[in-house]
Amino acid sequence: MKQIEVQILQQSYLLACPEGQESRLLDAVERVDTAMTRIRDAGKVRARERIAVLAALNLAFEVADRDAAAAKGAASSSDAPAPLAGNGPTEEETQRLQSLLGRLDQALGQDGRLF
Repeated sequence: MKQIEVQILQQSYLLACPEGQESRLLDAVERVDTAMTRIRDAGKVRARERIAVLAALNLAFEVADRDAAAAKGAASSSDAPAPLAGNGPTEEETQRLQSLLGRLDQALGQDGRLF
């Protein structure tokens, strides 16, 4: 197993990576870094852990949207490729994420740590 040093939100991480999968790992790192940077730059969330949770939720929404689109596409036409989800969250998703952030803030209280 190969080790690759990457940067996410300006912090270095040493990650293990199976041989031949380096480009996939680097693509994933880029997506996570981009998602976390967008949230941080929006200015509403400062704690790195909260930024990570929101980025994970955004990415999970994208995966769920793609899965739903693929399932819908497979049901309507087995030969046609499924459309990809949009680049950003919908208004409903944004509201749900803001609600979740509020609940996270309440659960974490003043201490600001997830663990």
